[in-house]
Amino acid sequence: MNLYDIKGPADIRQMSVSQLNELAADIRSFLIESIAKTGGHLSSNLGVVELTLALHYVFHSPSDKLIFDVGHQSYVHKMITGRLNDFSTLRQYHGLSGFQKRRESEHDVWEAGHSSTSLSAALGITIARDLHHENYQVAAIIGDGALSSGMAMEALNQIGSENRDMVIIFNDNHMSISQNVGAMDEAFTRLRASKPYNTFKSDLSDVLSQSKAGTQILQGMRNIKNTLKDNVVDNSIFGEFNLDYIGPVDGHDLKLMIKVLQIAKRHKGPIVVHVITKKGKGYPFAEQDQEGKWHGVSQFDPKTGQSLAKIPKHHASWSEIIAESLTTMAKQDERILALTPAMISGSKLGKFFATFPDRAFDCGIAEEHSVTLAASLALSGMRPFLSIYSSFMQRAYDQIQQDVARMDLPVVFGIDRCGLVGEDGPTHHGVFDIAMLRTMPNLILSQPKDAQEAQQLLKTAFTQDHPFAIRYPRGSVPFQRMDSIEPIAIGSWTMMQVGEHPACIVITYGSDVDKVIAKAEANGISLIVVNARFFKPLDETMLEKLASLHLDIIVYETDILAGGLSSAILEFYNDRDIIICMHRIGLGDHFVEHGSLPQLRKVEHIDINSLFQVIKEYDNAS
Repeated sequence: MNLYDIKGPADIRQMSVSQLNELAADIRSFLIESIAKTGGHLSSNLGVVELTLALHYVFHSPSDKLIFDVGHQSYVHKMITGRLNDFSTLRQYHGLSGFQKRRESEHDVWEAGHSSTSLSAALGITIARDLHHENYQVAAIIGDGALSSGMAMEALNQIGSENRDMVIIFNDNHMSISQNVGAMDEAFTRLRASKPYNTFKSDLSDVLSQSKAGTQILQGMRNIKNTLKDNVVDNSIFGEFNLDYIGPVDGHDLKLMIKVLQIAKRHKGPIVVHVITKKGKGYPFAEQDQEGKWHGVSQFDPKTGQSLAKIPKHHASWSEIIAESLTTMAKQDERILALTPAMISGSKLGKFFATFPDRAFDCGIAEEHSVTLAASLALSGMRPFLSIYSSFMQRAYDQIQQDVARMDLPVVFGIDRCGLVGEDGPTHHGVFDIAMLRTMPNLILSQPKDAQEAQQLLKTAFTQDHPFAIRYPRGSVPFQRMDSIEPIAIGSWTMMQVGEHPACIVITYGSDVDKVIAKAEANGISLIVVNARFFKPLDETMLEKLASLHLDIIVYETDILAGGLSSAILEFYNDRDIIICMHRIGLGDHFVEHGSLPQLRKVEHIDINSLFQVIKEYDNAS
C-alpha cells in the first residue's frame, strides 16, 4: 500500500511496522516537494511523521480525539485522514488550511493558530466525555516551546487535580520556531541527559520487547515507574502537577512509539508521554536550521533549498527596517533594549541580540509576561522595545492596559505583521490591533507609510515618555538608512493634493498612501490624499480643515472597520456637531479566510481598484 492508497486512518492500522517506515519516507518526500510549491510549515511537519503515524495507529480518530497544539504540524494528520489530493491547494483561497480546520474533516476536532491551547481544549473534551458517560480517549500533542506559556501551565495545574483519563504527548524537539529559552528548557535538557532517563530508556525497551499487550505491558510499565519514581517522575515538572510520565522515547522509532502509546491509551488518569523528535528530519537544510528559517517557508527549490521569493534590490522587509533602526539607536542610547516572545527570527532581531546580548531578551511563548516585563523595565528607567506580532499581541490585552497604559510607561511596541497576512489565515491576520489599542488612555498608536517614516516614528517613540505603538505589515519596501533622523510631531498627519480640482478626500495610512497618490496621478484623477499616520491621537487641526473644504471623505482602511480609523474620525466630527459625508472602505464584521494577499484584498473589496471605483463615482459627479 503506497501513500496514495491511504484513504483514512484505518488503512495504516493494516500495515506492518516496516511498511509504516516506508510510508514515513514517502510522506517526507511528498511534504518537501509539495511545500516547495505552495509554501507552508515544513520543519515541524517533517519532525512528526512517525509520531503522527503512531498516533493514528493506536488512537482511532475520529472516535478518539487528537488535538495538535497550534495545528501547524498537522499536515501529516491531514494526509492520512483523506486530504492528500488537496495539498496542491494548501494555504490558497478556498483551499486546504495550514492548520486544523473543523469544517475540513471530522478528524479535526479543534482548531487554533496560536500556541498552548491544546491542553485546555483536551481537558474540556475529556470532562464532557465523562459527563456524557462516553468511552473514548483524548490526546493532546504539544511542543516543548508551547509548554513555557502560562496558559499551558494553568491547564496542567487543573489536569493534575481533575485526574481524568487523557494523554499528553510532549513533543520535545528543542525548538518552537527558533531555539527555546528559559529554565523550563534547561530542566528538559537535564531530563534528557539524566542517568535515570538513560536507564529508563533501556528498561522500557526491554519490557516492551518482552511483554505482550494487556496485563504484562501494564505491569511492566508499573515496575519501571516504581523503580524510577523518586529519580524521574517526582523530580520532573510533570510529577509536580500530579501527572504520570513515560519517557523520553525516540519519536522516530515507530515500533517503540506504537507500544508506548498503547500503554498510554490504557493508562488510568492523565499521563505524559515525552517524545524526542528532530525538527526538519529528513531534509538536511531544515535539520541544520537553528534560527527558524525553515519553520514557515515560501516557495523554494527542494534541491538547493533556495527560496524562490525575490526581494527587489534596495528593498527590505518592514521588520528588517525597524530592527536595523533599533540597533542603530541602541548604540546611541544605552537605555534601549529589545524584547520578543519567541520571535527573534521573524522579527529580524538577530543582529540586535548579537550586538547587545545583555540588552536583548527572548521571553519564550509568553506574550503576557513579555509585556509586564517591558513595563517594569520602563518603570526602572530603561527604554524597552517589545517586538510582537499583531495577532499574538491580542493575548496580552490586560497587561498592555493595566501594566503599561494605566501607569503611563514608555514602552515602545513594534506591532509586526499588522493587517492581512495572507496564507496563514484568520488566526494570524493582524486586523484588530487598532480597535484594541485605540481605547487605551495614554497610548500613542501609529503606522508609517514608508521606510523613512518608519525610522522617524521609531525615533519619535524614544524621545517621548508615553506608551508608543508602531504597527507595520508583512512585506518589503524600498529602504535607505537615514543619517540624521528627526522626530515627527505626535498626532500630525500630512496632506497632498493631486490635480487642480479634487473631487473628494481620501484618508488612509501605511504604504497605501503612496499607492493611492501614484494611481491618481497615473489616471489623471484629482483628489486630496491624507496620510493618517497616527490613529491616536488624531490630527484634529487637519480634520477641521478637511471639513471646511466641503468635500466628501473616503476613509480607506485595510483593517476591521469597527473601532478603526473611520470610527475615530466619525466620533470626532459627531462630538463637534460637524456635518460631513463619509464613505468607509474596510473589513466587515467577520473573520477573513486564508489566501494570497492580493486575492483577499480583492475578495474583501479593499484593493486599490475597489477604492478607485468609488473615487471615480465622485469624480464623474463633480
